[in-house]
Amino acid sequence: MAYGVFRSPAVIYFGTGQRKALPRIVAQHGQRVFICTDERFFKDPLLAGIEQALKAVGIATLTYDRTIAELPASCIQEATALARDFNADVFLGIGGGSCQDLAKLVSLSMSYGDDLRPFYGEFKVPGKTLPVIAVPTTAGTGSEVTPVAVLGDPERVTKVGISSPYLIPVVAVCDPELTLTCPPRLTAIAGADAMTHALEAFTAIRHKPSSELSLNQVFIGKNIFSDVQARSAIAALGKYLPTAVEDGSNLLARERVMYGSLAAGLAFGAAGTAAAHAIQYPIGALTHTAHGLGVATLMPYVMEFNFECCVPELAEIAHLCGLPVQNEAADARDAIDAVEQLFSRIGIPSSLQGLNVTADKLEWVAKQSMLSTRLINNNPRALTVDSIGRIVNAAYAGDRSLLRSA
Repeated sequence: MAYGVFRSPAVIYFGTGQRKALPRIVAQHGQRVFICTDERFFKDPLLAGIEQALKAVGIATLTYDRTIAELPASCIQEATALARDFNADVFLGIGGGSCQDLAKLVSLSMSYGDDLRPFYGEFKVPGKTLPVIAVPTTAGTGSEVTPVAVLGDPERVTKVGISSPYLIPVVAVCDPELTLTCPPRLTAIAGADAMTHALEAFTAIRHKPSSELSLNQVFIGKNIFSDVQARSAIAALGKYLPTAVEDGSNLLARERVMYGSLAAGLAFGAAGTAAAHAIQYPIGALTHTAHGLGVATLMPYVMEFNFECCVPELAEIAHLCGLPVQNEAADARDAIDAVEQLFSRIGIPSSLQGLNVTADKLEWVAKQSMLSTRLINNNPRALTVDSIGRIVNAAYAGDRSLLRSA
C-alpha cells in the first residue's frame, strides 16, 4: 500500500549562479537580515559578494561569522543576542550545516524564547518562526531542506536535536559555485554524510500506513516520496563524489554532488536516519571527530547487520551505483562492497580505530547509542544494546564478517 509524506521549503532554487537572486528573494521576506556564517565568509569573494548585493538594494544586514561546529549553547546565545538587538526579521544561513542550523535556532529563539530545552525532540515547536533562507556552501548535511537542527547541550554527553516542520527554511538557494573552494577533505566528509543520509533513508523501517503517523512523528520511515529522492541521491553521489573530491574545480561534479546532498536531505527529512547516526553520536562526543566521518565509517557495518531485512533495497543500491544485475542476494552483497569501496577511495576510515575509538569504550558507545530512541526505532532490524555491541565490535575490528553469524 502506497504511503508517503513530503516536507520541503516553499521554494528551492538550484543551479550555478542562483546566489545572485538572493537580494530579490530576501526582500520578499524581510528588510533586516541576520546572516549566520563562519570565518570563511569575508575571505571568499563569492560569499562576501552576497552581503554586498543585499546592501546594494537597501536591505540592512548584520553578519555573524563566528559559528562554531556542533553549536554549543554559548554560540547560539551570542548570535541570538546580536540578532535581537539588530531587530532582525529574516535569517540567512550561509555555510555548512552548523551555519544553517544556527539560523534556524536563532530564529526559533527570537520567536519563542532563549531556552531551547522545551523544544528538544519532535513536534515541540508551537508554530511558525521568523523566516529562514538557507544557502549551503558544502554538499553534505542537507540542512537547507530538513526539519531538524542539531546543537550541543552542556548538560548532555551527546548532541541533541530539535525536529519540527516549522524549522524547514522557507527558501533554499543551492548554488554549486559556492562549493568550488570547499577543500578535498571537507568535500569527502560532507559527501559521505550525504550518501549515508540517502542509504539510511532508503533502508529505513517501513511503517504500516496510518493517518496519524506523520502527525505524531516527524520522521516516518521509508515511504514512496523518500525513496524517489534517495534513489536520485545515491546515483548522483555514487558517480560524482570521487571526482568532486579529486578535482574540486570540476563544476559538473560539484553540481551533481550538491544535487545528491539536496535530494538526500529531502529523503531523510521525511524518512529519517537510523543506526549509523545513533552510534555516531556517542562516538563523536568521545572522539570529537566529524559527524560525516563517523556515520560513513559505520555505514558498511550497519548495512551488513541490516542485510537480512533489506535485501531488495540493497540490491537496488547496487544497480544505482552502476553494478551489473546478477541475482538479488549477490547484488545486495555487492552494494555493501561498493559503498565500502567508495568511502575508502575518498579517505573514510575502514574501522573505528581510524576515529581513535579505543576498545575499552565500545560497551559505553553501545549503551549510549540506545538513548537515541528515534534513530534506534527507525532501523529496519530491531536493535538492542547487545546487537549494537556487535556492530561496534565489528566496526572496531574492521571485519564485516563478524556480523554474518547471527
